[in-house]
Amino acid sequence: MIDGTREALPGGEEPGPQVSYAVLDRMLWARFQQAETVESYLECWLGLLARQIDGMSAGLLVAGEGPDAGPFAQAARWPAGSAAAPDLAEAAAQAVSSQQSIVLGEGTRRRVLACPIEALGGLFGAVAVSAPDTAPPTPALFRRLQWGIGWIELLLRREQEARDGDLRERVTVAFDMLACLLEHDRLDEAGAALVTGLARRLDCETVSLGLSRGGRMRVRAVSSAAGFGKRASFVRETGLAMDEAADQEAVILWPAPADWEFRVSRAAEELSVSHGAGAVLTIPLAAGPRIIGALCFERRPGAPFTARDVEICDAVAAIAGPILEDRRRDGRWLPAKAWASLRHGLSALLGPRHFGAKIATLAAAGTAAALWLVPAGYAVTAPVRLEGKVQRSVIAPFNGYLASQSARAGDRVAAGQILAVLDEKDLALEKLRLATARQQKTRELDRAIAAREVAEASIIRAQLDQTDAQLGLVGEQLARTRIRAPFDGYVVEGDLSQSVGGAVERGQTLFRIAPLDGFRVMLEIDERDIAQIAPGQEGSLRLSALPEAPHGYRVERITPLARQGEGRNYFLVEAALDGEFARARPGMEGVSRTEIGERRLGWVLFHDLADWARLAAWRWQP
Repeated sequence: MIDGTREALPGGEEPGPQVSYAVLDRMLWARFQQAETVESYLECWLGLLARQIDGMSAGLLVAGEGPDAGPFAQAARWPAGSAAAPDLAEAAAQAVSSQQSIVLGEGTRRRVLACPIEALGGLFGAVAVSAPDTAPPTPALFRRLQWGIGWIELLLRREQEARDGDLRERVTVAFDMLACLLEHDRLDEAGAALVTGLARRLDCETVSLGLSRGGRMRVRAVSSAAGFGKRASFVRETGLAMDEAADQEAVILWPAPADWEFRVSRAAEELSVSHGAGAVLTIPLAAGPRIIGALCFERRPGAPFTARDVEICDAVAAIAGPILEDRRRDGRWLPAKAWASLRHGLSALLGPRHFGAKIATLAAAGTAAALWLVPAGYAVTAPVRLEGKVQRSVIAPFNGYLASQSARAGDRVAAGQILAVLDEKDLALEKLRLATARQQKTRELDRAIAAREVAEASIIRAQLDQTDAQLGLVGEQLARTRIRAPFDGYVVEGDLSQSVGGAVERGQTLFRIAPLDGFRVMLEIDERDIAQIAPGQEGSLRLSALPEAPHGYRVERITPLARQGEGRNYFLVEAALDGEFARARPGMEGVSRTEIGERRLGWVLFHDLADWARLAAWRWQP
């Protein structure tokens, strides 16, 4: 016992005139070990730390809400219940701002030491104590402060472990329930698995799942109940409790703790009284911005829901809501899905938001109206080729050999111009032989006449006539060895430059000649467009060699026989050029546009696709 010392006890109690330090220390240690709150723990810790400095020391502890989380306020004082001295508060503030140890009043009768408290990688606060001149030196005091700060780190680590444990449990339960939901594709099976698993994991008498339908909650699954159709009162009252939570968009707990935020819980109370439940917890299920259902938990009397239980159930509800909504949507009939999609689209178009969707819809509607209402000129395009109206073939008059050629395809020739020459050596020899034979026959005729042999003379005259005919034939053939152009025109076919000296046969086409001013237009109309073509239609063409100048034409004749070429079927359509086309040449090719008339713009753009789709649908039609 030490007499004459007055020291305040924790809790602000007034000490007696004489206080035993040993009793005070034992009491502080006992309260420190049995502290149930953080405030009590810190107050006892500060008292013990002050007692380690000096029996008459005062102390102040400032702390924030967490590591590096200000503002830093007074958390504990020693003596308990007393006002903190200004020098203690100043030293603690300097230690927090500089995060270094501070000494005020060094060399005076009252020293103030402040030390920052760093734990878990951050600044927790600072502790400041006063040290009379009888206290140990400053370095020794700082060592005692550092040793004492270890208890604060122990407290923080315990709280962190407790929070981590709660978080791990919430995550574990949430993922277990997520696995239960994902194992089932159908809504009823997933809901039954969810409520059964929650009832088992959270020690609940009953867990019910309700989904919103028509603005009211409908109970879809109850734990440990294969069917609940006959429990009409239970289903009705549970649905009302779920409606109560959904209308308030809040968690409803009955009975509510004293510090619980006020919420209407009349339906939950009636459910508890009616079915003998000790506690009822109702949590709304959300999928995006909408409340789509609720979970209702019931426990037996004497087993209330703790704040930790509410957090676990809320975490499960946050995960289960979107999954249950997906299962519900997937399980709908096709007409219901179509109607829901239509309603969603209409709400986006007619509601106050979704400006982009409105603009896109207006643009689509305007495009559709333009495609349906706006007229557009329609023309059939096709490859085109120029040909001469009259094409003369120059053929070989007899069998022989080509001696020379003086024209080829693309050349312009005049009437009578020699195009090629056939070898005439054999014909010349034949003509000489026939001329010699005629002279011989002439002498024989003279002798027969002189001998008055009338019959012999008649025979010889006949042979002479035959020889004259053969000579005439040979002469005609000799004249035909010069192949001449029948009229002015262009050689459109024929190149014998590589065949000089080669044999030609009678009737073989050597050249093809077209006139200079007579052309016809041959259109290769695809079979898909031939129904649109009729005689008398007009169009224009552009030739590949003359792309800058279009020229008109008029359809005259449609060839009724389809042809194949380049992987397509087409019909030849003959047309006549309008007016003179001085630069045109036979064989030129290009592109034509035959004007059909006005059609709807949509038909012009998509009629080919529509025809293809019509044929494809008919092909697969049963």
